[in-house]
Amino acid sequence: MSGIEGAEGVGSDGSDGSGGGGGGGALPRVLAVVSPHVGGRAVGAGLASLFAGQAEVTVVESADESPAALAEAEVLVTGLGAVTAAHLDPAASPRLRVVQCASHGFDYVDVAAARERGVAVCSIGSSGAEAQNVAEQAFALMLALAKHLLPAHRVLTEGDWALPRLQSVLTELSGKVLGVVGLGRIGQQVAKRAAAFDMTVLYTGRRRAPEDVERRYGARYVPLEELLRTADYVSLHAPLDESTRHLLDRERLALLKPTAFVVNTARGALIDQEALADALESGALAGAGLDVFDPEPPPASLRLLRAPNVVLSPHVGGVTREALVRIALAAIENVRGWLTEGRPPADIVNGVVVD
Repeated sequence: MSGIEGAEGVGSDGSDGSGGGGGGGALPRVLAVVSPHVGGRAVGAGLASLFAGQAEVTVVESADESPAALAEAEVLVTGLGAVTAAHLDPAASPRLRVVQCASHGFDYVDVAAARERGVAVCSIGSSGAEAQNVAEQAFALMLALAKHLLPAHRVLTEGDWALPRLQSVLTELSGKVLGVVGLGRIGQQVAKRAAAFDMTVLYTGRRRAPEDVERRYGARYVPLEELLRTADYVSLHAPLDESTRHLLDRERLALLKPTAFVVNTARGALIDQEALADALESGALAGAGLDVFDPEPPPASLRLLRAPNVVLSPHVGGVTREALVRIALAAIENVRGWLTEGRPPADIVNGVVVD
């Protein structure tokens, strides 16, 4: 493919990107890396089309796929595709200035290496593009757990009218305590929906939210350990970094009530998955709703796939048809504003300033 093996180029004029639909390389070069498990080239082509003649875009499913395209890129847009220190090495990407994550999270980028190199790493955090959908997913998991929807559906399709047995385990969200770990944009949307279910909202995080935010969402700040001891539902919305990896470890999971449920729509590595499986299998925890895993996709050997009273989904929070449009627009607009209008990129997560 014109020296870019396996890569798919999208030029500003609809060309294949190999000869530069921008008149000898006049257009800025963008590398779009979209992991196969979130749509790969098909999603990448959609991202590329949003540049509408303002950049020459090469679409790949791994940053390793096209060294030539990486070497030419000024911007790398990534949809959960890993960006490592090797990719950020000046020898591999001498022109790279900005890595734009098409997500709120950025744990799949080596942020420290980017900072050392002077490459800005951006999220779409301030856009709120994923927030309402991830909040909906969190409540879908909570409701499925409270109502035992999956086992009820399964036994009914097998001809078992299980109502007498289910009556003793079904619960309500109303009147329960919801513990939100991370009251950012997504956490706030979760707290907002909790009010409609008449839930009491506690929250924790690295820092306390402004008083007006607490009032708006009826949320009360408590330390993490108190939240875990008190909550009936714990919903995780924290970013993943070394300080939050296995935030819910074996010791902290043991603080939860045996009637409590854990919901994770953030990042799988926030929870020690082996410790969670032990808690579920022993009955020390009532159930878990998980939309995220470590790694993704999870291996068939993951015990949580067979643990009792779990509701699992394949990282679908934030990827509805509507949310995907908002995410793509937020990521591309941030990049496009810098490339074509000279606007400083928003949501820089590693403190690097680009002119």
